[in-house]
Amino acid sequence: MTAALATFALPAAALATWALIRSPLGRRFVAEPRGDRWHERQTPLLGGIGLFAGIVAGVGAALAADALEPSRELFGILGGCAIVFAAGLADDLRALPPAAKLASQVGAAALVIATGLQVQIVSNDVLATAIAVLWLVGVTNAFNLLDNMDGLAATMAAIACGYFAIDASTTHSNRLVLVVALAVGLACAGFLPFNLRSGKPAAIFMGDSGSQLLGFALAALGLSASWKAAGTTVAAIFLPILVLAVPLLDTTLVTIVRILEGRPIYQGGRDHTSHRLVYRGLSEKRAVLLLGLIAVGLGGTSLAYNNIGSGAVTLVGVLLTFALLVQFATFLSDLEHAPDGRMALVVVHARRLAEVLVDFAIVGAAFFASYLLFVHGSGSTYQKHIFVVTLPALLAARFALFIPFGLYRGVWRYAGAREATATITAVGLSELAAYVFITATQPWGDFPQSVFVVDWLLCAVLVGASRLGERALFRALTVLKGREGQRRTLIVGAGRGGRSLLRELRETPGEHVVGFVDDDPRLRRRRLQGVPVLGSADDIERILVSAHPDLVLVTIPDAPRERLDFVVYGCAQAGVACRFVRRHTDLDPRVVLGATAE
Repeated sequence: MTAALATFALPAAALATWALIRSPLGRRFVAEPRGDRWHERQTPLLGGIGLFAGIVAGVGAALAADALEPSRELFGILGGCAIVFAAGLADDLRALPPAAKLASQVGAAALVIATGLQVQIVSNDVLATAIAVLWLVGVTNAFNLLDNMDGLAATMAAIACGYFAIDASTTHSNRLVLVVALAVGLACAGFLPFNLRSGKPAAIFMGDSGSQLLGFALAALGLSASWKAAGTTVAAIFLPILVLAVPLLDTTLVTIVRILEGRPIYQGGRDHTSHRLVYRGLSEKRAVLLLGLIAVGLGGTSLAYNNIGSGAVTLVGVLLTFALLVQFATFLSDLEHAPDGRMALVVVHARRLAEVLVDFAIVGAAFFASYLLFVHGSGSTYQKHIFVVTLPALLAARFALFIPFGLYRGVWRYAGAREATATITAVGLSELAAYVFITATQPWGDFPQSVFVVDWLLCAVLVGASRLGERALFRALTVLKGREGQRRTLIVGAGRGGRSLLRELRETPGEHVVGFVDDDPRLRRRRLQGVPVLGSADDIERILVSAHPDLVLVTIPDAPRERLDFVVYGCAQAGVACRFVRRHTDLDPRVVLGATAE
């Protein structure tokens, strides 16, 4: 009966949206095409009114038929939705400053919290309130940012509502969540035919009024569904996070990229997850479909964890899922606007996936080893409890900081002091974040806090070793591959030019540097960046016989003529090609580009 009454949301939203498109109001308030927007024609902007009408109709029908009992919590959610909807509508009609929009979101969050929706899984009241406000405001803005392509925000919202409704009707029975989730989801279903049209651009946008409304409603559903009961299971805690993982991932990616580029976070742009997929060859509809399938998969795993009922399985599964999402995000963060329109591998990016999985194992192993150093045996029951609570917080903090510190975008076989410093700093800050979180949420009891100091040192060493070890692995694999199919190159001159050329050749497929030739006696029998100095120019004939090079590259063209003649003559006698490498950094542009260059 409850589900049947909530279906009033669909026709109400569809009818209101249809009327708005044809009304003078809809023709007056339109989104104009801009360089930082995705659409290319004027489009009505007030679709949020249709969504709000649908939600009110669905919930109102359930209340009118006594299928849903009125409560302070329900009216708090509806009141908060009304506040962000009104602020968004005002922004659509006449642009509001970011501070005003944020103030309305905080006010809506305060209303929801004051009417009974609280995070009781955290014992500290101040921290619990802060988490609730951060969650409500964060998800609201996540959907505001996600509304960047036809049908995307409404599709993500409908999928999330479907999972909240399933959970509320099966695992965690909750009539309020069921009705609100169905009303919001069906309102999105009534709106989508006008926003996501086959072969045509959108007939209407939801605007800030719609995106903020959906985001706030889903954030409130997440709190009400899982986080308000003190006895909530591990699986239930992660339910809203997994269900809303796609918009949260998109917001995190956009926030980090814009901060690094020095751009305002709230400013529009074509750098969202959906845009990056289109840049690699997907159509807009397929990009929305792909993200929708990812959301369906993540939501399905969250419900599966609830039904399995095993905290350990849930914890491992969620952390692996999070590791894969980090892999997906780091791949997307490197995508450029590809003019060839080809779709690169989206999920399988072998080196980075390996780094994420190795980090997952290292972080867990380092913390477990540090824990065992300070406890007797496997520890007391309470010590084990703190360990289990800390590990996911530590992993989340590690991955959240490893991305902005560049641990997943460097070419680590050429890593140096800068990368080592970034590793130590990222590990230290994530350790501090996890420690502060546990301090604020759990009494320490007999848990040894020195574990965190040892874990910081051990984890930093292991993560750094795993990255720098890539250099040794790369060289070992090069040796194991043998010399077949590779051009063997001998470099004459082990100075700055020679070493720079060595680095370039190492990045070139099919090239193998067999050694250096240099007259400096201090370099004799030494290795430079792993490559031996085989002798001086006087030894060129012997070196050519023993090293069997295919090519000799001379990087010291300004050396004495008699020394260069010796090298050239030796190469000619051995039948080995010899080339001179000369670099110019002071050429006039007119020399390179022609006399007409300015």
